[in-house]
Amino acid sequence: MDFWTQLQNSEPIELLITILDVLFVWFVIYKLITLIRGTKAVQLLKGIFVIIVARVITDALGMETLGWMLDQVIRFGFLAIIIIFQPEIRRALEQLGRGKLFARSTLQEQEEQNRLLGAMSKSVSYMAKRRIGALISIERETGLSEYIETGIPLNANVTSELLINIFIPNTPLHDGAVIMQKNKIASAACYLPLSESPFISKELGTRHRAAIGLSEVTDAITIVVSEETGAVSITANGDLHRNLSMEEFDQHLKRLWFGEAEPQESSSKWLWKGPKNG
Repeated sequence: MDFWTQLQNSEPIELLITILDVLFVWFVIYKLITLIRGTKAVQLLKGIFVIIVARVITDALGMETLGWMLDQVIRFGFLAIIIIFQPEIRRALEQLGRGKLFARSTLQEQEEQNRLLGAMSKSVSYMAKRRIGALISIERETGLSEYIETGIPLNANVTSELLINIFIPNTPLHDGAVIMQKNKIASAACYLPLSESPFISKELGTRHRAAIGLSEVTDAITIVVSEETGAVSITANGDLHRNLSMEEFDQHLKRLWFGEAEPQESSSKWLWKGPKNG
């Protein structure tokens, strides 16, 4: 008896329970997808899908040796999934323990958004006017723990005064990146991966290359203030937006951080030719 025949022969209450059961399963699947969206787990899932498709093809073509090898991969796949997806599983269990797996992030609250955006805008504006070099990364879905561990742990509230003080030249924490998690400054003086893309303008300095490099391997937002020109840039998802005015900076940061509407004009300037920006 197929699914639709079973629905037709069911009592109204049983039918309602069946529909609710299916809807709940789909809702859980949707939340799991949103949990891993933008992370490296998406690429791993694609690999698993390829293995499953290859197993079906080998069975259809009678390729016994290759089929046996894929059977061994699938047989131990459950353990491999636990190991590979350990960060995502841990984050999901932590959210479930706090009752936040299906809840909206507290950062969605307008008051907290305004506070964080205000602190970031004030600090960036101050440093840009005085040509104080800065590199600030904001964690989104992809965890940045491996980069946070390279720096000095702070776990401090986000304030413009603290951000400015960190990047004042010749202070112990000014060299490197600040990494933010949710509404906290997790660590300072962190090392970020440098991009090796051949398409990056030669005028870009180390800070910009580090910002682009992080955006290529994670979904983090990174803010760069050039020490030589005071120019403000933002990277995210492999894109670089350079030489932004403070109004453009606020628009881009709000859109990328909290999902606001796309600005009318794009400010992406990958191939912009100008002074070298540190």
